[in-house]
Amino acid sequence: MRRLQKELMVLMMCTEKGVSAFPDGENLFKWIGTITGPRDTVYAGLTYKLTLEFPHSYPYSAPIVRFATPCFHPNVDAVGNICLDILKDKWSALYDVRTILLSIQSLLSEPNNESPLNPQAAKLWSDQTKYKKHLTEEYNRALIRDQQDS
Repeated sequence: MRRLQKELMVLMMCTEKGVSAFPDGENLFKWIGTITGPRDTVYAGLTYKLTLEFPHSYPYSAPIVRFATPCFHPNVDAVGNICLDILKDKWSALYDVRTILLSIQSLLSEPNNESPLNPQAAKLWSDQTKYKKHLTEEYNRALIRDQQDS
């Protein structure tokens, strides 16, 4: 718990553009993160919310991180699960929330098409014009659903 409090303070003081995270209410083990799409990529100008759930064994075990905003990407499935090695077998207690968010942000522009969770996105990735069109349509549909749910 002390580690999460420290990470929260670091994030609050951080001037890192494009990533942020805060506890979801009073529960220090559940956070809402935000990343913006990297510049000069098909994700530029888009903002995504993520959920982070920390096990009590954190930082020795990785948090469960999912996209809350639907994300069309080769390494993200329909329910927001992310295929990223540092969240699985390459986890290290040296990683922190900031590192996780920056890694996911980087994954947006550099997918691992060798192990896609979304085969359709992986197939489209080589044609960035078609990919951007599909991505924008998916993102806009998600925004409309969110507005209707509010």
